Amino acid sequence: MRAVHFGAGNIGRGFIGETLAANGFGIDFVDVNETIIDALVERGEYDIQLAAPGQKKIHISNVTGINNAKHPEKVVEAIKTTNMITTAIGPKVLKIIAPLIAQGLSARVKENHELLDVVACENMIGGSQFLKEEVYKHLTDADKEEVDKYVGFPNAAVDRIVPIQHNEDPLFVSVEDFKEWVIDESQMKNPQIHLAGVHYAPDLEPYIERKLFSVNTGHATVAYTGKALGYETIGEAVKDDRVVDQVTRVLAETRSLLLAKWDFSKEELEEYHAQVINRFKNPYISDDIARVGRTPIRKLGYDERFIRPIRELKARGLDYSALLETVGKIYHFDEPADAESQKLQQMLKDEPVKEVVLETTGLKDDPDLVEEISASIKAAA
Repeated sequence: MRAVHFGAGNIGRGFIGETLAANGFGIDFVDVNETIIDALVERGEYDIQLAAPGQKKIHISNVTGINNAKHPEKVVEAIKTTNMITTAIGPKVLKIIAPLIAQGLSARVKENHELLDVVACENMIGGSQFLKEEVYKHLTDADKEEVDKYVGFPNAAVDRIVPIQHNEDPLFVSVEDFKEWVIDESQMKNPQIHLAGVHYAPDLEPYIERKLFSVNTGHATVAYTGKALGYETIGEAVKDDRVVDQVTRVLAETRSLLLAKWDFSKEELEEYHAQVINRFKNPYISDDIARVGRTPIRKLGYDERFIRPIRELKARGLDYSALLETVGKIYHFDEPADAESQKLQQMLKDEPVKEVVLETTGLKDDPDLVEEISASIKAAA
């Protein structure tokens, strides 16, 4: 079996690639990074290392690379015969690769009627269905009918922390030993492929929200709280009890929301959140606060990791005070190397605070919450 995977970065090689290889897949990695793609073509193999005691190494073979900027026709040919398509390329890049995927699927369904699933493994809710919408913008009505018959876009939730690293070998990657990949089986077209190490759920939304409101919200909370206290790395920040207390309070609030919405047990979520905090404390994982906290405007989005749980907690009359405190800190995240951070700081200089809150959060229908967030920004100054 063979898979086409878009995104040959650390998550692509160190998580999705590892899982596919463990299930007997050969992998065609698609990326525009010439160094990585050339190395994959030349060597056809690479190693990953677990950031955990023992630092176990895992060898990945039967791989190659395709530079989609230079050889889009090779990507189309690979899609025509592949058994699975996956992505780990970043939510913003899905729109960019959609036309090429559309071209490949259009060519495929004309001569290959084997069932196929396209799984976007991104840090976003509904990633695969979002990708489908973008792909379909580049298909004719006739192609859409054919693709509908044979191609599924099941949403997925993925979770694995990759420590910041600078390796001499461009293909070597270190990843934490914890990993979770959940696929919505109700949206699959090819149920014959069930990957070992992947959980298939009839309803993905609870798992996506558990991950987003726990790992993503928690990790960002550590970053913004740590930044406010003068730390530069996550490892330094989580040694401070004030940071741990803040993320513990935030997770208690998101846990109350998850319990109100889904069929998780209190004990199950308490254990999961304790594990999340321990993962942040992993001494083998060193990550810059600048990287974890980057793109603050995106993280302040209406359906993102802070504003969404705040909205839903408020609607249920539940506490969101720790989340609100963290949001106040986000607006003070001043990172020179991050364009969004600098844009946000400029907005705060040029516009009234309430206008900036409205523009970044989209909370047009909740003036009271806009007031609360504005107050939290001033309190965090």
